Amino acid sequence: MRTFRNRTTVLAAATTAALALTLTACGDNGTGTRSEGSAASDSATVAAESPKAADGAADTGTTESTGSGTGTTQAAGAAKSSGSTGGTSAEASAPLCTAKGLQITAERQDGPPYTHLTLSAKNTSGAGCEMKEYPHIHFLDNARGIVPPVAKSKPQAPVILEPGQSAYVAVRMSEGGRKENTETVKEFTVTLKANGGGMAVVKSPAPEGLSVNPQKWATGYWTTELRNGADDF
Repeated sequence: MRTFRNRTTVLAAATTAALALTLTACGDNGTGTRSEGSAASDSATVAAESPKAADGAADTGTTESTGSGTGTTQAAGAAKSSGSTGGTSAEASAPLCTAKGLQITAERQDGPPYTHLTLSAKNTSGAGCEMKEYPHIHFLDNARGIVPPVAKSKPQAPVILEPGQSAYVAVRMSEGGRKENTETVKEFTVTLKANGGGMAVVKSPAPEGLSVNPQKWATGYWTTELRNGADDF
């Protein structure tokens, strides 16, 4: 009886110990303490590495930004160079024509009553030049004033004369009426006032002179065409 009880007691104790070990093991796995500790450790490791990765990204970004800045500087330099070239081109435009470099002559337009005159200004300077605005014509004394311009005859583009090329102006002297009050002139002056280029004396193309009426006279602007359609006045 004692032997049986002793064995029973030992078996019970062994069973209890085994059960306790089993429950302990199951409790550890069930609570996930170890797993959570491992996860926390892993998270800490990632967190510790993240600043380094961020620093690396920041460094890379700085490097790229610096590179981009260098590229921008080069682009700005290129733009400067282009602007400089444009300025040089603009400064290289043709100089203004002067009376000394022009041969200015006058012709009456065909057909009676000869109310219009054509002025020609030939470039004899040997270099290209620009004709500006209209001729300041004095048919009579200065007190009578200059012949006024007709705005619709103004050209849209600059009038550049190459050597040997001519510019033209249509001038209305009178209306040609029989009862019109006119005065006769045998020569008159043409001043390149806008150019500051001096004055030329032009002789009448008709031996008897030209009949002019200060109330009706008018002039066009210099153009490279003999009559460009805008001088119909």
